[in-house]
Amino acid sequence: MRVGFRMILEAQPDITVVADVADGRSAAEEARRLRPDVCLLDIRMPGLDGLQVTRLLAGPDVPDPIAVVVITMFNDDEYVDTALQYGASGFLLKDCGPALLVEAVRAAVRGDTLVAPQVTVRLLRHFRHRPQVRATAPVQALTERENDVVRGVARGLTNQEIATELFVAVSTVKTHLAAAQAKLGVRNRVEVASWAWRAGLVDA
Repeated sequence: MRVGFRMILEAQPDITVVADVADGRSAAEEARRLRPDVCLLDIRMPGLDGLQVTRLLAGPDVPDPIAVVVITMFNDDEYVDTALQYGASGFLLKDCGPALLVEAVRAAVRGDTLVAPQVTVRLLRHFRHRPQVRATAPVQALTERENDVVRGVARGLTNQEIATELFVAVSTVKTHLAAAQAKLGVRNRVEVASWAWRAGLVDA
């Protein structure tokens, strides 16, 4: 799997793979030493698992976090909320395909997030029915338009798709999304989507 991913990524003119390792402990050590723009982690790794490594590299207490994209499977549902809390900024399935893998890495570099649509819809819906992780109300209420944008994010739509649906400019979507993130105290689209599902903003 690592060899395949490396071949796909290195075939891109704007991507350089600086390391690939076989276990979580080595991943954390190499990431801290090399400071890559993005780390691609499997949830299930020997030594430290992907969740632990995500917390070490991107957790809320990390002063200079590294973007992390997590590779998951549908049978990893119970791990995804933990990964969100630990700072993961993207989710892919292992059979995501080359194009989605490359775009997820590029999105992470931009500070954006790419989540496999199946993960957004299936796994985040799973969180909604878990009372122990119910969403907390924002300190300042979201506006109606901010709620519209948050719902779009939770459905896995891109900024362009949200803009088309709401008949607004992409820049307007970005402005509303940034405002919503600030009010919710979250760092990325994945956390926005997780909050929306847990808050019941999106129909199951």
